[in-house]
Amino acid sequence: MEQYPESYELIFQASAVDDVVVVRRTDQSGAGGSPIYEDETGIVRAEISDRGEVRMLASGGHQAHQLPVTARTEKV
Repeated sequence: MEQYPESYELIFQASAVDDVVVVRRTDQSGAGGSPIYEDETGIVRAEISDRGEVRMLASGGHQAHQLPVTARTEKV
């Protein structure tokens, strides 16, 4: 099994300042076999591959997430 980071920062392009959302690894895997990460509210969910590829996942009806500009391991 590959080692995945415990958390990532997802950076979304915003008008004035970029939005940064911290997501933490869950025990779930996505359709691509990579771990699912979510923020503390459970609203922002993403499957992130070992190459840092992000696939946003809806956590409720009628959600349309924009893709993050980048995903980086969380700064400690």
